[in-house]
Amino acid sequence: MSAEDRRLKHWGWGYEDQQPDRGTLEGTARAVHERLGFEVEKIEDPVPLERIELPEPRLKPPAEFESLFSSDRHDRISHGLGKAYRDVVRGFRGEFEHPPDLVAHPESAEDVDIVLSFAADARAAAIPFGGGTSVVGGVEPRVGEDYEATVSIDMRRMDQVIEVDDVSRAACIQAGATGPALEEQLRAHGLTLRHFPQSFEFSTLGGWIATRAGGHFATLLTHIDDLVESVRALTPAGGREWSSRRLPGSGAGPSPDRLLLGSEGALGVIVDAWVRAQERPRWRISCGVSFDDFGRGAEAVRALSQSGLHPSNCRLLDATESATTGAGPPGKALLVLGFESAHHPVDAPMRTALAVVREHGGSPGEVSSRGPGSERERDDSGAQARKGAHAVSEAEGDPVNAWRHAFLFAPYLRDSLVACGVLSETFETAITWDRFPELHAGITESVRRAVAEACGGPAEGPGSPWVGCRFTHIYPDGPAPYYTVLAKARRGSEVAQWDAVKAAASEAIIDGGASITHHHAVGRDHRPWYDAQRPEPFADALRAAKAELDPRGILNPGVLIDPVTDA
Repeated sequence: MSAEDRRLKHWGWGYEDQQPDRGTLEGTARAVHERLGFEVEKIEDPVPLERIELPEPRLKPPAEFESLFSSDRHDRISHGLGKAYRDVVRGFRGEFEHPPDLVAHPESAEDVDIVLSFAADARAAAIPFGGGTSVVGGVEPRVGEDYEATVSIDMRRMDQVIEVDDVSRAACIQAGATGPALEEQLRAHGLTLRHFPQSFEFSTLGGWIATRAGGHFATLLTHIDDLVESVRALTPAGGREWSSRRLPGSGAGPSPDRLLLGSEGALGVIVDAWVRAQERPRWRISCGVSFDDFGRGAEAVRALSQSGLHPSNCRLLDATESATTGAGPPGKALLVLGFESAHHPVDAPMRTALAVVREHGGSPGEVSSRGPGSERERDDSGAQARKGAHAVSEAEGDPVNAWRHAFLFAPYLRDSLVACGVLSETFETAITWDRFPELHAGITESVRRAVAEACGGPAEGPGSPWVGCRFTHIYPDGPAPYYTVLAKARRGSEVAQWDAVKAAASEAIIDGGASITHHHAVGRDHRPWYDAQRPEPFADALRAAKAELDPRGILNPGVLIDPVTDA
């Protein structure tokens, strides 16, 4: 089946034809019992699309532009939720409280302008939609009672690399291009954007920019922010275009691009952007390093972050995280370490890095490398652009390869865990090195206690929740810790349980002086803690910008800024 003929699941991750069969689900249930210690009493099935209750659209498109809009059942339902655990659970149970009335499919900036004008005139909220992979309520049309209807603006038909500047090594790309689509087009020019978030397969360039997405690589160019040269967006204020000048850098006042980065569709709809491309890497080397203690591993990673070596991958997993992925030796923390280059071998920086980790008690495993002309490079060359995060610095091997596949498979596995009654949640933050140990202890304790209270199990011992931590990105002044929570859920109460765990984790993050998000964005789910984190004068300035650019308050109400009354 071609990609064009495949439909995304209406409730979970991936395509409809990727729904696990009964045998796979039973295998997952056995693994849950053997590895996590949770008994799976029953494997449930998702509510099929045709059985979901769907209200009639409250809005009809104008006849002259009817082809831009859809009220198709699958279209409306599949745009009704994002991909957080609470979204997947509600979708699994057929609970779509806020489906959009219409889904718009623009194919040009002019089409976007038409859609925005129509929504403004109809007093309909307009929700920009890329791959729908938000895990913070960023695309759910949960907008309150002040709007006559909602329109989801699906940007994925705007998916072309418009122009490539080979001299400056940059490309202008439409906002709806998914990771695989833009990489395939850049590949013809020998280039890559080198931005591989876990959602790479389905998320879009515009979504990355709007949410300040973090890529796979651990140092240097970690966020999409680092790759943006200029951005073009449209606002509902009389069709005004927001377009910045293409420059390698500028000291001309506050950056217009920086205001759009992280704006989450509240200030304008991003239609295209110039981004900095790179040559495709040809030399790669990787190694798994085990530590007896996560704290010692963190000290090693701090030393690496401040060494100037800039590894492309420097992902530290605690023993729990390593065990759940099956990546490292039992009871050990695991550092997934890698380097890559388009221009030269990377054996020397790896040797230096391994010397550093040995000084902190690390035990390196086998070093795996590849370079131009290697059998693996020839085999991988045609597949990397299609596989996205497979095109990372780690070569084939164990435990590095085991971790990589677990990382890529995690969103698919979560759908099966929901069917088996397992609460599976992640959250992330960033903190300076000096405050990390205290923050980590506080988060772990708070989350264990919250899960035990919400799910009814013990906080410690057999049957207790699994709370694992890994570093996704590192900086000279601090890490970005990412937490995974696995627990036995109470069927039918999963959303309430998730709310309690999320609140406990978020309070611990803010109380510990960390960021409510490092790369997942704010959305509607993080709003209370984002409001506590940001300076109030900045909040006032953001409200003023919203009022100027979106005077009727139709763009993604509730993210970053309160709907209508606040605009």
